[in-house]
Amino acid sequence: MSVTLKQATGPAYTRIYAYGAARGENAVPNEDLIEPINSSDEWIRQRTGIITRARAVPETDAIDLATTAAAEAIERSGVDAADVDLVIVATISNPKQSPSVSAIVADRVGANPAAAYDINAACAGYAYAVAQADALIKSGAARYALVIGTEKLSDIVDPADRSISFLLGDGAGAALIGPSETPGIAPAVWGSDGSKADAVGMNHTLTEFRDGAAPWPTLRQEGPTVFRWAVWEMAKVAREALDVAGIEATDLAAFIPHQANMRIIDEFAKQLKLPETTVIARDIETTGNTSAASIPLASHRLMAEHPELSGGLALQIGFGAGLVFAAQVVVLP
Repeated sequence: MSVTLKQATGPAYTRIYAYGAARGENAVPNEDLIEPINSSDEWIRQRTGIITRARAVPETDAIDLATTAAAEAIERSGVDAADVDLVIVATISNPKQSPSVSAIVADRVGANPAAAYDINAACAGYAYAVAQADALIKSGAARYALVIGTEKLSDIVDPADRSISFLLGDGAGAALIGPSETPGIAPAVWGSDGSKADAVGMNHTLTEFRDGAAPWPTLRQEGPTVFRWAVWEMAKVAREALDVAGIEATDLAAFIPHQANMRIIDEFAKQLKLPETTVIARDIETTGNTSAASIPLASHRLMAEHPELSGGLALQIGFGAGLVFAAQVVVLP
């Protein structure tokens, strides 16, 4: 006699219930960074739109930032922490290779023994994690998911590197995702282009550092290459995400791109022909580029400043080292 395995089933739809955020304790102005790169406040503002960036004190790590953001998302969602059965953390700055940030955070916020794992998709990590949480809840593998992007990039930056050092900040953003009676997260358009892996990423390996063959690994990028790829190729991905969601750019209440560079954000808006009514997230101005944390941090600030956007549609798109990308339309909580 044959035996048929039981299969889990979940809700038809999911949505984001609430956001949480944590930023590095220190606001670091451009003036504090210009000497090592032989630059100026004006040069940084013109090229990036950044005035200050948030950076954490030495005692604070990416796990601490993630815990603070996660706790706020849970509290604002109204979901009991004990009911959170999935924690996904997107990061490239876990202070240790193991254990995972996610397992530690799950325990700290009271979600133990939730399933927990980290992903490394750099600046697209949060959007990747949202796509996974959406799919896992719909499959019945989880009911409530905590998705976190967290980074302490100041630990992996060379102050004298003119390509990226002045861009980076520290912070964490979190979203609590759960079942919904109506669609709240559209399918993701995601992918990668590993042929351009050298365009942005770490300049050395930990093994090389251990063996004395290289200094401490830090982030580097080929600015012009990344800019062209982000503006032209990612605009195509953004349009595809709108098509997959079955909406037009004119339907968007908000646009929340990875906070890589203000010039990229502005060019995105032009490429997508966003109407003046669409609110564009510009968190980079005072937070900096926080990689996997940038979209949820920008979302958190956007909702704090524009509560009237609640229930509206937002297009979020992450892109970065790898070169990895992901975009999806979500309903704002």
